[in-house]
Amino acid sequence: MEVETPLLEVAGVDAFYGRSQALFDVSFSIGPREVVAILGRNGAGKTTTLRTIMGFNVPGQGSVRFDGRLISGQKPHRIARQGIGYVPETRDAFSLLTVEENIMLGYRAGSPYTLERFLGWFPELQGLTRRRGAQLSGGQQQMMVIGRGLAPAPRLLLLDEPSQGLAPVVVKSVARVLTELRDEAISIILVEQNLAFALQIADRVIVMENGTVVDILTAEEGRRAPARIERYLAIH
Repeated sequence: MEVETPLLEVAGVDAFYGRSQALFDVSFSIGPREVVAILGRNGAGKTTTLRTIMGFNVPGQGSVRFDGRLISGQKPHRIARQGIGYVPETRDAFSLLTVEENIMLGYRAGSPYTLERFLGWFPELQGLTRRRGAQLSGGQQQMMVIGRGLAPAPRLLLLDEPSQGLAPVVVKSVARVLTELRDEAISIILVEQNLAFALQIADRVIVMENGTVVDILTAEEGRRAPARIERYLAIH
């Protein structure tokens, strides 16, 4: 049986903020068209892992490869051009730009993720395309920045806490769209604390604690034995 080559490989990565070490020997891989959730408490290293993949943190040790090419040490804009999109937890909406301008900022000719298609996914934004980003609710901003992340048609999309602080109806809309994307030629890394949301969407789960990977399992294994994950999410 032929093994599919990973789209992303994180190998033995250590990462630091100044002298403080945040990641310790983090290793995992993501396959083409795979959705992987990274779960853990606040401070577990989830966001730092995404920032290291995206080039905002340079590994002190180890490497990150995308489609077989070494990307660790490259600038974020160069990594983005190779086909990685990033939607940060802070959303980083451009407050003075309209919804349409925010979404289409990185659009590339030929991308299947057009404004029309996006508004079909999130009809809540129809009629708001000329409203400025700062005038949107948190849920509306989250929808908008997911659209901005998809506009250039990345092969890998990094999503940091997409369900955080959102009303249940908005979480349901986001889950529906991400589930649809599973059937397209795109991989997703989803950082989450919402276990039910993550297990609904993901193929596999990576569990982190104190900057290390402590478990990797399929979503089906997580649904059968949620306690295997929950003990790393509980607040002591």
